Amino acid sequence: MELKGIIPAMVTPLTAEQKVNEAVTRQLTNHLIESGVHGIFILGTNGEFHLLNTEEKIEMARIVIEEVNGRVPVMVGTGGNSTEEAVELSQKMEQLGADALSLITPFFIPPTQEELAVHFEKVAESTSLPVLLYNIPARTGVNIEPGTVARLAKVPNIVGIKDSGGNFDNIENYINASKDEDFSVFAGTDSLILQTLQAGGKGAVAATANMVPDVVVAIYNNWLEGNIGAAQENQQKLQPLRDAFKYGTLPSVLKKAVELYSIPVGPPKMPVAEIAGDALEKVTEMVEFYKQQNLSTIK
Repeated sequence: MELKGIIPAMVTPLTAEQKVNEAVTRQLTNHLIESGVHGIFILGTNGEFHLLNTEEKIEMARIVIEEVNGRVPVMVGTGGNSTEEAVELSQKMEQLGADALSLITPFFIPPTQEELAVHFEKVAESTSLPVLLYNIPARTGVNIEPGTVARLAKVPNIVGIKDSGGNFDNIENYINASKDEDFSVFAGTDSLILQTLQAGGKGAVAATANMVPDVVVAIYNNWLEGNIGAAQENQQKLQPLRDAFKYGTLPSVLKKAVELYSIPVGPPKMPVAEIAGDALEKVTEMVEFYKQQNLSTIK
């Protein structure tokens, strides 16, 4: 199984009582697949993995894996602060039928590069599934250095990395460090999707695809067909949504935007609050802008 293309970093739909909303999760899953995405990524940062307990993570994965039913690959975030925790969750998700795993770096106490490498190697050893590393230094306090990526790219089932650092130089360094291996680099910063593809990356794990999956897919499809102008126009269409993220604690803006635009994904997990007041007004205006533009994809 090759991981490539646009893989939405899916939000976790919740009820007003803060439980996983099974019906809406199935609705969102189908909406994304019908929009032409190339995979589904759950339990990442925008999926609020850090706020869900193990039972909730397993429930979310069970629903999505069942609903996808083999139509596209399902990648599940199984990272955690302790290696033991990540191993246990990875093995549970493999048993559930996940197609691939994503491993964020341990966070709070930034590990050394050697500690990171050993952590990832141990988790990868514990599963037969393909593993995608996940670098998001602004949230975790640690950057996976290109030399560490070069080492980990030699591990047979570590197949790629998602970089959400927002630094294109780092993405290029990852591509160069792993070019001799069968290893895929994905943009995790949605403003860098086209740039990453042009540099040799394989796609994006994209949060904006929760709201406008057709636009994000059009970046990839147009790039693939050599329609760089159309790819660039679709890339630029994501900016108003990305600009709105500053109005609330992650992922409150994205969840409200998706709810106002298409699918009622519900509130964020507490302690994150729903946006209100001026922030809600600004996000509502942004969503209205997308509706008025009728942002159908540019072919």
